[in-house]
Amino acid sequence: MPDQPVANIGVVGLAVMGSNLARNLASREGNTVAVYNRSRSKTDELVSTHPEAGFVPAFSYEEFAASLQKPRTAIIMVKAGRPTDAVIEELMNVFEPGDIIVDGGNSLFTDTIRREKAVGERGFNFVGMGVSGGEEGALHGPSLMPGGPDASWVTLGPILRSIAAVAEGEPCVTHVGHDGAGHFVKMVHNGIEYADMQLIAEAYDLIRRGTGKSPAEIADIFAEWNRGELESYLIEITAEVLRQNDAATGLPLVDVIVDEAGAKGTGAWTVQTALDLGVPVSGIAEATFARSLSSHREQRDVAGSLPGPSEDSFTVEDVDAFVEQVRLALYASKIVAYSQGFDEIRAGAAQYGWNIDLGAISKIWRAGCIIRAQFLNRIADAYDAQPDLPVLLTAPYFVDALTRAQDAWRKTVTIAAEAGIPAPAFSSSLAYYDGLRAERLPAALIQGQRDFFGAHTYRRTDAAGTFHTLWSGDRSEVEAEDTH
Repeated sequence: MPDQPVANIGVVGLAVMGSNLARNLASREGNTVAVYNRSRSKTDELVSTHPEAGFVPAFSYEEFAASLQKPRTAIIMVKAGRPTDAVIEELMNVFEPGDIIVDGGNSLFTDTIRREKAVGERGFNFVGMGVSGGEEGALHGPSLMPGGPDASWVTLGPILRSIAAVAEGEPCVTHVGHDGAGHFVKMVHNGIEYADMQLIAEAYDLIRRGTGKSPAEIADIFAEWNRGELESYLIEITAEVLRQNDAATGLPLVDVIVDEAGAKGTGAWTVQTALDLGVPVSGIAEATFARSLSSHREQRDVAGSLPGPSEDSFTVEDVDAFVEQVRLALYASKIVAYSQGFDEIRAGAAQYGWNIDLGAISKIWRAGCIIRAQFLNRIADAYDAQPDLPVLLTAPYFVDALTRAQDAWRKTVTIAAEAGIPAPAFSSSLAYYDGLRAERLPAALIQGQRDFFGAHTYRRTDAAGTFHTLWSGDRSEVEAEDTH
């Protein structure tokens, strides 16, 4: 270890994400990176494998702190939860007030709020930062969503801009907001990711069942889609996955993989938080529940004898027309997923006092992250034109897109229902869209029911105030105390 501090940034936690992020940092001009891992072997391996990086290895927290220039800045890349809390405590024991501790893991945003308060009370700057792009993004350029105090951004901003992905000349990083804002936005990003992936899977399933095309042939369809308005990372890798054959059996790999989708919790967090905020994210919710259903093999095996449409009830006469119909349904449903996600970010910002620029969020998602897609530029345009846009899908570009797509969307959902093919994300997205369109919803009846059994009151369309019907009495109406 050098006698004087030489590193301007440090990384704690050298599993794949941490080591790749450290390599990314070290590859950028002006950065010297200190590295530390609880097990020395990982540190030794990283340093010896990548001598070109010029890493400054540390084998204790004291050595790590001593190698960092002030204000010391460290990015934690360890498992969320207790491991993160433990590393934070260790760093505070060796850092000084004014130093910066960054949590780059997938932490729950409420944990980040708690941590920033506790760490701040001891004089340190704490930043919760969403990191998207997986292993490749961490190495070559992720999308970064840092929160934290303004003071930390002065030091951290130039470092993060140096390693972030670049879209149209702009680094995919912005100071999202204070305390938990960065991890909140990353959480919603992952929720949108769940919806996007489920929608793509439903499109694949419909095309395969309806046309009999092989996975490789469907890969060509997705590759073609990726040259148009659906251009995105997830569409691109879908084609790659569908083209892959299993070396052991020669079968398409997608046919060898067990049909049970895993999850790490961020989708569920997105839905739970949306419920708390009163924001409908039905597409994200159905995508999350679809993963849950896929994993309940014991229920699916038992339910295999349930009645459904006959196998020959689903026939496609014009294959090209059907594929285009599914493409439009996918695009329309994708618009809903992003719109619902941005609704949740706006509601979260209002609830927690964050000043989040929705247009800036769409721009930092254009490269580096998993949900990067061509139409994120259109989202940025929509918020540039109307920063207080109440519903994203009402922006002119998206209205035009939905006008083009809605007939195909409805036909696709109808075909899926009649054929007994589960398409929960397609159908729930359409139901949400029609709920927004409806001049009047059956919620009036629900409110009447609530008043009947619980005296929860209701409002009238023709008079101000709050009312209650004396259901167990003479059923006259009385004005009630306003509970709204």
